[in-house]
Order: sequence, then C-alpha cells, then structure tokens
Amino acid sequence: MTKPAYKRVLLKLSGEALMGDDAYGINRATIERMVADVAEVANLGVELAIVIGGGNIFRGVAPGAQGMDRSTADYMGMLATVMNSLALADAMRQAGIVARVMSAISIEQVVEPYVRPKALQYLEEGKIVVFAAGTGNPFFTTDTAAALRGAEIGAEIVLKATKVDGVYTADPKKDPSATRYSTITFDEAISKHLQVMDATAFSLCRDQKLPIKVFSIIKPGAFKRVVMGEDEGTLVHV
Repeated sequence: MTKPAYKRVLLKLSGEALMGDDAYGINRATIERMVADVAEVANLGVELAIVIGGGNIFRGVAPGAQGMDRSTADYMGMLATVMNSLALADAMRQAGIVARVMSAISIEQVVEPYVRPKALQYLEEGKIVVFAAGTGNPFFTTDTAAALRGAEIGAEIVLKATKVDGVYTADPKKDPSATRYSTITFDEAISKHLQVMDATAFSLCRDQKLPIKVFSIIKPGAFKRVVMGEDEGTLVHV
C-alpha cells in the first residue's frame, strides 16, 4: 500500500459544513459522513488535528447580534466552535476514534485548555486533537486559528475543507469556463486576488512556509486522496 504524503496535518472545517442541507445547526448524517472520512485518514497512521468554525450555530443567533460589540460577537462565535468541537469529538468517540478537545478559552468543566506540549503528546499517541475557540482572541477568524495551530504543532500542511473542490480562475457558479488550479504559489494567489483564506491566515502560512490545500469535503473520498498526495483540490505553496 502506498504511504500517505503527510505524517501530520491540520484540517480546517467550516461550521457551515456540518449543516448539510439544513438552515443551521448540526446535521447528524453529515457529521457521521465526515467522521467516516476522518477515520479513513486516521487509519493510515496520519497524525490529525482539526480546527472547526462556528458559523452553523452562530448563523441562528446572528440577527440578534446585529449592532452588538464586535468583541462580544466574536466571543459568542468562539463558544459556538466549542459546541461544534464537542459534537465532532462525540461522533468520533461513537465511531471508535479517540479524540481530545482543547479550547483556547478556559472552560475546564467542559473541555481541557489548549497546552501545546499536551497537544503534541496526544498527536504522537495517535489521538485526534480538536482545537476549539479559535485563537481565544476577538478579531481573528478560525482560518487564522488553523494557520496558527498548524504552525505550532509542526503540521506539514493545512487542509482547508470547503464546498468547492479547489481554487478556480473565477467563480465556477458564475463562469462555466472557470478552471481549477492544481497548484499555485502564495504570490500568484495574492496577485490574482484569489480568496484562499482570510489575509491574516494566508500571510501567516506564507511566512511560515506552511502549504495550504483547498479541497471539497463534500466530494466522497477527497480527504483521503489529498492526504495520499493525489491531484485533488488546489495546493498553495511558496
């Protein structure tokens, strides 16, 4: 059997990915399918950490957050990621996968705090680590949390799971002639104004020479193909 292309990866999941076809919240069938994909990769011996967003939960309360102080709204979003992380870890537990949730915000009765050496120990033991609460600071997205945690744990790549199977020359929904980039450099992505990640996360990955792979989490088997180094999604590199 061919060996995986990476030993340690950081998977960035959007909260919206957990909604499935629902308006908000967590779709059980969707999270179970994602966990099956995660299990397939974990069984290859890949050390896996996950950062998940909170958009699926925060979307339900967003109308009430209009006009709210930005910091307060961001902390609400961080708590939403804790809820998603707990749901994901529980689904993994039911599938026989050992996962640990580590939060950047201290909620010790619910999840353990993020401590880098402990996270590294869990990864080396073969456990999946789910990083919750973003960076623990307002004004930073979960994309930035993914870039930061990826750099901290020495991940070889950040895998950004989206609803689109890569980075395109134009919006494929609006332009049928749009083509997918197989690979592209950080500088090319900037010059072409391609929205791979938010600017802070993108800059951090570029500075740390941490490649990003954008792929579709909806596409069956895509996660495993990415980890095996196949031509799936778009690789953004130095």
